[in-house]
Amino acid sequence: MPVHRASVRRRRVLPGIAMLGVLTALVAGATGCTDGNGIGTSDPKGGGSSAAPAQPGKYRSLPQPCKAADAKRLKAMLPASDSLTTEQRERLYAGTADPSYDGDRHVGCRWNAQAPEGNLLLSVTFERVVSYDRATTSDDDKARQVYVRLLTAAKLPFPGPSGSPTPSAGNGTNTSGSPGAPPAPAPGGSTAPPPAASAPGSASPSAPASPVASPASPTAPPELGSRVLEGLGSEAFLDDKLSAAGATAAQSRTVRIVFRTSNVLVTVEYSVQPSGPGSVPPSAETQEKARQLAQALAERFSE
Repeated sequence: MPVHRASVRRRRVLPGIAMLGVLTALVAGATGCTDGNGIGTSDPKGGGSSAAPAQPGKYRSLPQPCKAADAKRLKAMLPASDSLTTEQRERLYAGTADPSYDGDRHVGCRWNAQAPEGNLLLSVTFERVVSYDRATTSDDDKARQVYVRLLTAAKLPFPGPSGSPTPSAGNGTNTSGSPGAPPAPAPGGSTAPPPAASAPGSASPSAPASPVASPASPTAPPELGSRVLEGLGSEAFLDDKLSAAGATAAQSRTVRIVFRTSNVLVTVEYSVQPSGPGSVPPSAETQEKARQLAQALAERFSE
Protein backbone atom coordinates (compact mmCIF):
# COMPACT_ATOMS: atom_id res chain seq x y z
CA MET A 1 0.00 0.00 0.00
CA PRO A 2 2.77 2.55 0.82
CA VAL A 3 4.41 1.66 -2.48
CA HIS A 4 1.26 2.54 -4.36
CA ARG A 5 1.04 5.98 -2.68
CA ALA A 6 4.66 6.82 -3.63
CA SER A 7 3.94 5.91 -7.22
CA VAL A 8 0.98 8.28 -7.27
CA ARG A 9 3.06 11.11 -5.85
CA ARG A 10 5.71 10.61 -8.56
CA ARG A 11 3.05 10.74 -11.28
CA ARG A 12 1.74 14.04 -9.89
CA VAL A 13 5.22 15.61 -9.58
CA LEU A 14 6.43 14.69 -13.07
CA PRO A 15 3.78 16.77 -14.98
CA GLY A 16 4.58 19.73 -12.73
CA ILE A 17 8.28 19.47 -13.56
CA ALA A 18 7.47 19.28 -17.29
CA MET A 19 5.30 22.41 -17.05
CA LEU A 20 8.09 24.23 -15.24
CA GLY A 21 10.46 23.35 -18.08
CA VAL A 22 8.09 24.76 -20.66
CA LEU A 23 7.76 28.02 -18.72
CA THR A 24 11.55 28.27 -18.41
CA ALA A 25 11.93 27.86 -22.18
CA LEU A 26 9.37 30.58 -22.83
CA VAL A 27 11.14 32.98 -20.47
CA ALA A 28 14.46 32.25 -22.15
CA GLY A 29 12.95 32.95 -25.58
CA ALA A 30 11.49 36.22 -24.38
CA THR A 31 14.87 37.27 -23.01
CA GLY A 32 16.26 37.25 -26.57
CA CYS A 33 13.81 40.07 -27.47
CA THR A 34 15.11 42.52 -24.90
CA ASP A 35 17.72 45.23 -25.33
CA GLY A 36 20.77 45.63 -23.14
CA ASN A 37 18.73 47.32 -20.45
CA GLY A 38 16.19 44.57 -20.34
CA ILE A 39 13.45 46.62 -22.02
CA GLY A 40 11.29 44.56 -24.33
CA THR A 41 11.19 45.43 -28.03
CA SER A 42 8.60 44.51 -30.59
CA ASP A 43 11.12 43.91 -33.36
CA PRO A 44 14.46 42.21 -32.72
CA LYS A 45 15.88 44.10 -35.73
CA GLY A 46 14.69 47.45 -34.41
CA GLY A 47 17.86 47.96 -32.41
CA GLY A 48 19.88 48.78 -35.54
CA SER A 49 21.09 52.37 -36.13
CA SER A 50 18.80 54.63 -38.21
CA ALA A 51 19.90 57.43 -40.55
CA ALA A 52 20.39 60.75 -38.76
CA PRO A 53 18.15 63.62 -39.94
CA ALA A 54 19.69 66.33 -42.13
CA GLN A 55 21.18 69.29 -40.34
CA PRO A 56 19.17 72.53 -40.27
CA GLY A 57 20.24 75.43 -42.45
CA LYS A 58 22.96 77.85 -41.49
CA TYR A 59 20.61 80.79 -40.96
CA ARG A 60 17.85 80.80 -38.35
CA SER A 61 16.75 84.43 -38.84
CA LEU A 62 16.86 87.22 -41.44
CA PRO A 63 18.32 90.75 -41.34
CA GLN A 64 16.14 93.83 -41.65
CA PRO A 65 15.93 94.47 -45.40
CA CYS A 66 15.41 98.25 -45.13
CA LYS A 67 18.73 98.51 -43.28
CA ALA A 68 20.61 95.92 -45.31
CA ALA A 69 21.91 98.38 -47.94
CA ASP A 70 24.23 101.19 -46.86
CA ALA A 71 23.16 104.80 -47.44
CA LYS A 72 26.01 105.56 -49.84
CA ARG A 73 25.02 102.75 -52.18
CA LEU A 74 21.34 103.71 -52.02
CA LYS A 75 22.15 107.30 -52.98
CA ALA A 76 24.16 106.08 -55.97
CA MET A 77 21.29 103.90 -57.19
CA LEU A 78 18.52 106.34 -56.25
CA PRO A 79 19.75 109.92 -56.69
CA ALA A 80 17.26 112.24 -55.04
CA SER A 81 15.92 115.35 -56.68
CA ASP A 82 17.35 118.67 -55.50
CA SER A 83 13.84 119.85 -54.74
CA LEU A 84 13.40 117.37 -51.89
CA THR A 85 13.65 118.54 -48.31
CA THR A 86 15.87 116.86 -45.73
CA GLU A 87 12.87 115.07 -44.24
CA GLN A 88 11.77 113.82 -47.67
CA ARG A 89 15.26 112.52 -48.40
CA GLU A 90 15.39 110.64 -45.12
CA ARG A 91 12.00 109.10 -45.81
CA LEU A 92 13.11 108.13 -49.33
CA TYR A 93 16.24 106.29 -48.21
CA ALA A 94 14.51 104.71 -45.20
CA GLY A 95 12.46 102.59 -47.61
CA THR A 96 9.09 100.95 -47.11
CA ALA A 97 8.97 97.48 -45.57
CA ASP A 98 6.85 94.83 -47.30
CA PRO A 99 4.03 93.32 -45.22
CA SER A 100 5.23 90.11 -43.59
CA TYR A 101 3.50 87.60 -41.33
CA ASP A 102 6.74 85.83 -40.40
CA GLY A 103 9.83 88.02 -40.13
CA ASP A 104 12.09 84.99 -39.85
CA ARG A 105 10.88 83.46 -43.12
CA HIS A 106 10.19 86.23 -45.67
CA VAL A 107 10.90 89.99 -45.52
CA GLY A 108 11.40 92.75 -48.05
CA CYS A 109 11.84 96.49 -48.56
CA ARG A 110 11.17 98.91 -51.44
CA TRP A 111 12.48 102.31 -52.49
CA ASN A 112 11.08 104.74 -55.08
CA ALA A 113 12.89 107.85 -56.31
CA GLN A 114 11.94 110.48 -58.87
CA ALA A 115 15.15 111.53 -60.60
CA PRO A 116 15.58 113.99 -63.48
CA GLU A 117 16.23 111.08 -65.86
CA GLY A 118 13.10 109.20 -64.77
CA ASN A 119 11.60 106.97 -62.11
CA LEU A 120 13.89 104.60 -60.18
CA LEU A 121 12.61 101.56 -58.30
CA LEU A 122 14.58 99.25 -56.02
CA SER A 123 13.50 96.26 -53.94
CA VAL A 124 15.35 93.75 -51.76
CA THR A 125 13.77 90.55 -50.42
CA PHE A 126 15.10 87.79 -48.17
CA GLU A 127 13.54 84.33 -47.97
CA ARG A 128 14.67 81.70 -45.49
CA VAL A 129 13.76 78.22 -46.75
CA VAL A 130 12.93 75.46 -44.27
CA SER A 131 12.54 71.78 -45.10
CA TYR A 132 9.66 70.13 -43.27
CA ASP A 133 11.05 66.67 -43.98
CA ARG A 134 14.69 66.76 -42.93
CA ALA A 135 14.74 62.99 -42.83
CA THR A 136 15.14 63.14 -46.63
CA THR A 137 15.89 66.81 -47.53
CA SER A 138 18.01 69.39 -45.75
CA ASP A 139 17.19 73.10 -45.60
CA ASP A 140 20.01 73.84 -48.05
CA ASP A 141 18.73 71.23 -50.52
CA LYS A 142 15.21 72.64 -50.27
CA ALA A 143 16.52 76.17 -50.90
CA ARG A 144 18.40 74.93 -53.95
CA GLN A 145 15.19 73.39 -55.31
CA VAL A 146 13.47 76.78 -54.99
CA TYR A 147 16.44 78.47 -56.71
CA VAL A 148 16.35 76.02 -59.62
CA ARG A 149 12.63 76.73 -60.11
CA LEU A 150 13.36 80.48 -60.31
CA LEU A 151 16.25 79.84 -62.71
CA THR A 152 13.99 77.75 -64.92
CA ALA A 153 11.24 80.38 -64.84
CA ALA A 154 13.79 82.95 -66.07
CA LYS A 155 14.47 80.60 -69.04
CA LEU A 156 18.17 80.44 -68.32
CA PRO A 157 20.28 77.33 -68.93
CA PHE A 158 21.29 75.29 -65.92
CA PRO A 159 24.96 76.00 -65.10
CA GLY A 160 27.43 73.31 -66.09
CA PRO A 161 29.66 72.16 -68.97
CA SER A 162 26.66 71.17 -71.11
CA GLY A 163 24.72 74.37 -70.37
CA SER A 164 27.22 76.87 -71.79
CA PRO A 165 26.49 77.38 -75.49
CA THR A 166 29.19 79.01 -77.62
CA PRO A 167 28.44 82.42 -79.16
CA SER A 168 28.53 80.92 -82.65
CA ALA A 169 25.96 78.24 -81.85
CA GLY A 170 23.09 80.67 -82.37
CA ASN A 171 21.42 79.61 -79.14
CA GLY A 172 18.82 82.20 -78.25
CA THR A 173 18.11 80.89 -74.75
CA ASN A 174 20.32 83.39 -73.00
CA THR A 175 18.60 86.63 -73.97
CA SER A 176 17.46 89.71 -72.18
CA GLY A 177 13.85 88.58 -72.50
CA SER A 178 12.62 91.61 -74.44
CA PRO A 179 11.03 91.40 -77.90
CA GLY A 180 13.43 93.87 -79.53
CA ALA A 181 16.62 93.05 -77.64
CA PRO A 182 19.58 91.56 -79.52
CA PRO A 183 21.02 88.19 -78.54
CA ALA A 184 22.95 88.13 -75.29
CA PRO A 185 26.33 86.47 -74.75
CA ALA A 186 26.88 83.01 -73.33
CA PRO A 187 26.42 82.75 -69.54
CA GLY A 188 30.00 83.42 -68.56
CA GLY A 189 29.61 87.04 -67.57
CA SER A 190 31.68 88.33 -70.51
CA THR A 191 30.39 90.94 -72.88
CA ALA A 192 30.12 90.01 -76.53
CA PRO A 193 31.89 92.38 -78.95
CA PRO A 194 29.68 94.71 -80.96
CA PRO A 195 28.88 93.66 -84.52
CA ALA A 196 31.19 94.78 -87.27
CA ALA A 197 30.32 98.12 -88.83
CA SER A 198 28.68 98.02 -92.25
CA ALA A 199 29.52 100.25 -95.13
CA PRO A 200 27.69 103.60 -95.17
CA GLY A 201 24.22 103.24 -96.57
CA SER A 202 24.19 99.45 -96.39
CA ALA A 203 22.32 97.23 -93.94
CA SER A 204 23.27 93.79 -92.77
CA PRO A 205 20.26 91.45 -93.06
CA SER A 206 21.63 89.14 -90.36
CA ALA A 207 22.39 91.80 -87.73
CA PRO A 208 19.58 92.33 -85.19
CA ALA A 209 18.26 95.81 -84.67
CA SER A 210 19.49 97.38 -81.43
CA PRO A 211 16.77 98.93 -79.26
CA VAL A 212 19.07 101.79 -78.34
CA ALA A 213 20.21 102.57 -81.88
CA SER A 214 19.03 105.85 -83.37
CA PRO A 215 20.17 108.23 -86.12
CA ALA A 216 21.80 110.41 -83.46
CA SER A 217 23.52 107.41 -81.84
CA PRO A 218 24.91 105.08 -84.54
CA THR A 219 27.20 103.21 -82.10
CA ALA A 220 25.09 101.93 -79.22
CA PRO A 221 26.57 100.00 -76.28
CA PRO A 222 26.07 96.22 -76.48
CA GLU A 223 23.36 94.47 -74.55
CA LEU A 224 24.68 92.20 -71.80
CA GLY A 225 21.46 90.23 -71.40
CA SER A 226 20.42 87.66 -68.80
CA ARG A 227 22.93 85.10 -67.61
CA VAL A 228 24.22 82.96 -64.78
CA LEU A 229 26.59 84.82 -62.46
CA GLU A 230 29.80 83.53 -60.91
CA GLY A 231 31.22 84.36 -57.50
CA LEU A 232 27.98 85.55 -55.92
CA GLY A 233 26.76 83.45 -52.99
CA SER A 234 26.46 79.71 -53.58
CA GLU A 235 24.82 80.25 -56.98
CA ALA A 236 23.23 83.22 -58.72
CA PHE A 237 21.66 84.47 -61.94
CA LEU A 238 20.74 87.82 -63.48
CA ASP A 239 17.53 88.45 -65.40
CA ASP A 240 17.50 91.59 -67.59
CA LYS A 241 14.25 92.69 -69.22
CA LEU A 242 13.69 95.66 -71.49
CA SER A 243 10.17 96.77 -72.24
CA ALA A 244 8.99 97.07 -75.83
CA ALA A 245 9.60 100.34 -77.64
CA GLY A 246 6.67 102.62 -78.31
CA ALA A 247 5.95 105.91 -80.01
CA THR A 248 5.09 107.68 -76.77
CA ALA A 249 6.08 105.23 -74.02
CA ALA A 250 9.68 105.08 -72.85
CA GLN A 251 11.54 101.80 -72.66
CA SER A 252 12.15 100.78 -69.07
CA ARG A 253 14.79 98.28 -67.96
CA THR A 254 14.40 95.93 -64.98
CA VAL A 255 17.36 93.95 -63.69
CA ARG A 256 16.66 91.16 -61.21
CA ILE A 257 19.44 89.28 -59.43
CA VAL A 258 18.69 86.15 -57.42
CA PHE A 259 21.35 84.40 -55.39
CA ARG A 260 21.35 81.64 -52.78
CA THR A 261 23.54 81.44 -49.71
CA SER A 262 22.94 78.25 -47.72
CA ASN A 263 19.20 78.18 -46.93
CA VAL A 264 18.48 81.85 -47.75
CA LEU A 265 17.44 83.28 -51.13
CA VAL A 266 18.13 86.96 -51.81
CA THR A 267 16.46 88.93 -54.63
CA VAL A 268 17.56 92.38 -55.78
CA GLU A 269 15.37 94.11 -58.37
CA TYR A 270 16.40 97.45 -59.89
CA SER A 271 14.18 99.21 -62.43
CA VAL A 272 14.92 102.37 -64.42
CA GLN A 273 11.98 104.05 -66.19
CA PRO A 274 13.02 107.06 -68.35
CA SER A 275 10.86 110.14 -68.18
CA GLY A 276 10.30 110.26 -71.94
CA PRO A 277 10.73 108.23 -75.12
CA GLY A 278 13.95 108.18 -77.07
CA SER A 279 16.33 107.15 -74.27
CA VAL A 280 17.00 103.61 -73.10
CA PRO A 281 18.75 102.74 -69.80
CA PRO A 282 22.08 101.07 -70.65
CA SER A 283 22.29 97.44 -69.64
CA ALA A 284 25.90 97.59 -68.40
CA GLU A 285 25.35 100.45 -65.97
CA THR A 286 22.02 99.19 -64.67
CA GLN A 287 23.28 95.65 -64.18
CA GLU A 288 26.48 96.79 -62.47
CA LYS A 289 24.62 98.85 -59.87
CA ALA A 290 22.33 95.92 -59.07
CA ARG A 291 25.26 93.49 -58.98
CA GLN A 292 27.28 95.66 -56.58
CA LEU A 293 24.35 95.79 -54.17
CA ALA A 294 23.84 92.03 -54.42
CA GLN A 295 27.55 91.46 -53.74
CA ALA A 296 27.41 93.69 -50.65
CA LEU A 297 24.41 91.72 -49.35
CA ALA A 298 26.19 88.40 -49.98
CA GLU A 299 29.22 89.62 -48.02
CA ARG A 300 26.96 90.64 -45.17
CA PHE A 301 25.58 87.12 -44.94
CA SER A 302 29.09 85.66 -44.91
CA GLU A 303 30.17 87.77 -41.91
